[in-house]
Amino acid sequence: MTTIIGISGSLRQGSYNSALLRAAAGLMPTGAELVIATIRGIPLYDADVESSAGVPPEVAQLKDAIAAADGLLLATPEYNNSVPGVFKNAIDWLSRPPADIARVFGARPVALVGASPGGFGTILSQNAWLPILRTLGAELWSGSRMLVSRAPSVFDPAGGLVDAKVGEALGQYLRGFVAFVESRRAP
Repeated sequence: MTTIIGISGSLRQGSYNSALLRAAAGLMPTGAELVIATIRGIPLYDADVESSAGVPPEVAQLKDAIAAADGLLLATPEYNNSVPGVFKNAIDWLSRPPADIARVFGARPVALVGASPGGFGTILSQNAWLPILRTLGAELWSGSRMLVSRAPSVFDPAGGLVDAKVGEALGQYLRGFVAFVESRRAP
């Protein structure tokens, strides 16, 4: 079984990106599963806290889950044309201590998806993630893009996916990413 950890970069209860992850979990190809994790509860990064108390338990658990998974799917909102601060903060904690970067992110297959109320999806946020992921040594899948624009018309008020074309595109995207992840496994 191929296991992908999915993380939404939004804490909002009605988050379109969390809805996108839930839809993705239901569209995973046979032999693969998407386990949705959360960044909720991760405190603001503070090097003094790290040096006095170490990595918070919420961070340690998420690091272990990512390290045990075959791939990572980041569902990123776009705030002010870039990466959401709360999501970047979580990644900053996940990269602590620096000796753990290779275990958590090194050569880890990563894919980006995103949903936005605007007309351009999350293209600027996804682009802003590229140098961050490169710095962490992750292996970004660039075989396709999943940019969901006009999200209020794509999801119902309960967060269910109601746009068949988006569902079809998401399923195809996931099949491509899972194939990439599986091709990276040692024989």
